Amino acid sequence: MAVPGPEQYPTELLDTTMDQLRTLIVVHEAGTALGAARRLGREQSSVQKQLDTMNRTFAALCGEELVLKQGRGQDALFTATGEALVELARRTLGEWAEGVHDARRRLGRTLSVGTTRYTLGFLLDAVEHVSADYERAGVDLKVTHVRTGDLFTKLRTQELDLVCGSVVVTEGEEAELLAPYEVMEWRRSGLSLLTNLPPDRLSGASFSARDLPRLPLVVSAGGLIGRFLTSWYGSDYRQRLTVAAEIEAAHYGFELLRSGVVSGAMLVTRGIGEAAADGRLPEAGGLRTLEIVGEVGPRTEVLVGVFTRRGERDAYPPDHPLNRLWEALSWESERWWLRP
Repeated sequence: MAVPGPEQYPTELLDTTMDQLRTLIVVHEAGTALGAARRLGREQSSVQKQLDTMNRTFAALCGEELVLKQGRGQDALFTATGEALVELARRTLGEWAEGVHDARRRLGRTLSVGTTRYTLGFLLDAVEHVSADYERAGVDLKVTHVRTGDLFTKLRTQELDLVCGSVVVTEGEEAELLAPYEVMEWRRSGLSLLTNLPPDRLSGASFSARDLPRLPLVVSAGGLIGRFLTSWYGSDYRQRLTVAAEIEAAHYGFELLRSGVVSGAMLVTRGIGEAAADGRLPEAGGLRTLEIVGEVGPRTEVLVGVFTRRGERDAYPPDHPLNRLWEALSWESERWWLRP
């Protein structure tokens, strides 16, 4: 099918604006012109005027209006043509927004960075080195909290340009996992236990990984810990371990153990265990830390570092914001021993 040249597009179509497309989308989401007006901060008459204009335009072009008026208090009724063009409007605006973002990123006008909770401080230290240069160049730096499980997804979809965080790497699978990314490795480590059990029930400074099934455990439902346990015990690890509590966030587990509601041990990364033992994690105060030693399955580690899409830094000049921040993070990695 031949794609028409610009001179072949209908005049009525060319008169349709992106603002009108946005209004159509918001009316569809809000249900009424009044609801859309409230979301857009406009008068209802302004929204209705745009709808009337689009109805006339596409009735002439397609033979059917987009939105039919209903009785007072009822949602607008979108025709089949209207429903189809709402989806087309979403794609159109989304592609334009993505194109503009890509151009700004390529030209160094914007940089989107993600960080997990325990690597935020490290990133902020690095940002201090480049913030003045970014301000002079008008760089829009956006920092977003990212969950460990979403780290690679947000890089792959280009939602983020760089991420500071942690991933689980398993012997024999690491090369394939990391192949699409450039990695600045800060640290590798295993797991620790935080426990409220008295020393007479759980003694010493370390605990064998092979003995985990005999402990009442507090485990995260997903993230790093879930991936560790899946690597060691398989996807049915809940049946092979004694799970006293399953949690979504580490802080909830700290509270459970400190309250005494649950007696047992919580699996955490070694960095968190060290932070708790050193008093740098007040929310885990009063809990003892034990290092987990040995392996149950294939060698599995937490890799902490900086990640970006492979080849992207090489495509930019040295003074591009991505390369400047990477350099600053490299300086920081030489100055500090990162604790995730």
